[in-house]
Amino acid sequence: MLPAYYEYYNPVKILSGRQALDNIPYELETLGCRRPIIITDKGIVEAGLIKIVLDSWAGSDLVVGALYDETPPDSSNVVVNRVAEIYRSCGCDSIVAVGGGSVLDTAKGVNIVITEETDDLMKFVGAERLRKKMRPFIAVPTTSGTGSEVTMVAVIAHTETKCKMAFTSHMLFPDVAVLDPRMTMTVPPQITAATGMDALTHAVEAFSCLQKNPLSDGYAFKAVDLIRQYLVRAVENGKDEEARMGMANASLLAGCAFSNSMVGIVHAIGHACGGVCGVPHGVAMAILLPWGMEYNMKHCAVYYAELLLALAGPDVYVATPPEQRALEAVKTVRQLNSTLNRLTGMPVTLREAGVKREQLKEIARTAQDDGALIFNREEAGFEDILRILEASY
Repeated sequence: MLPAYYEYYNPVKILSGRQALDNIPYELETLGCRRPIIITDKGIVEAGLIKIVLDSWAGSDLVVGALYDETPPDSSNVVVNRVAEIYRSCGCDSIVAVGGGSVLDTAKGVNIVITEETDDLMKFVGAERLRKKMRPFIAVPTTSGTGSEVTMVAVIAHTETKCKMAFTSHMLFPDVAVLDPRMTMTVPPQITAATGMDALTHAVEAFSCLQKNPLSDGYAFKAVDLIRQYLVRAVENGKDEEARMGMANASLLAGCAFSNSMVGIVHAIGHACGGVCGVPHGVAMAILLPWGMEYNMKHCAVYYAELLLALAGPDVYVATPPEQRALEAVKTVRQLNSTLNRLTGMPVTLREAGVKREQLKEIARTAQDDGALIFNREEAGFEDILRILEASY
């Protein structure tokens, strides 16, 4: 059924394929830039990925204005302000971010500080606080999970309050997203598994939450289909170029979907697990997704039944009676988790992820205040969330 009203917006130009990096000089020239700052982290440099990027620029007129490679796993306003000062002092005119979610979010934060000519990123926390057109920004993801290269969201910690703050604005979309298989070849199997489950959760929740719409549905459905085909392959053989490109595209498609339709209860609880207990986001998504789907079954069974075709393939879909397809979708997610656990040791319960039972109530209280709950079809209070946590423990 079509929604009575919806909006969809995503202006990011997408370059996908082997040697896609080679087009960055042209894209920056088109944007009127030739002196970018490269934002990345030590692991990316040590893996040789920055060398690949720089080698692909050989013969162009680009000049690297600065290179910042100290982005932490969870970036903060202090880091953003530091990088913004480097950008200014080195006379940079654009941003190229090479990394995972923290790097891309840092780049978005730097763009806010530079464009708004401020020294306090936290003035712009919240939704649609930005009014100025951002500086040219090219995103090169090195993991296949967050979809940050095509979203209008950044999550950055405030060091004083020790809280993760969300920034959302249509101004925050990168100008260009570059998917090159060379950028994800070195991701270890367990991180490949966890980030893949993050992408799957983005897609499943985008396909079933309150703001779903025909455009986000198309992106989400194809993302799930690609994950079915390529996630286990990428885990089993990280050098499988086709699998890596399949997962890079799946992550991007899921990002396009949830950036417009949003997510739901699985993300709300997962964010709380990360904040309270430090559970890696992708791991939390993998553990919680089947339980969140079960909780939402009353209002979302029709959507999960439809997704079974992408989750399990046409043979399973046809062989499953229509009234059982939603439950079969949940079963398929659990089977995928079991396979990834066998291949990588990725946790499949909160206990295995290091959560203590006495922390569950604090997680539930924290999840109650998460904005993702607003878009979940089934309302959830403290006791509901606690039951999900107990079940997944």
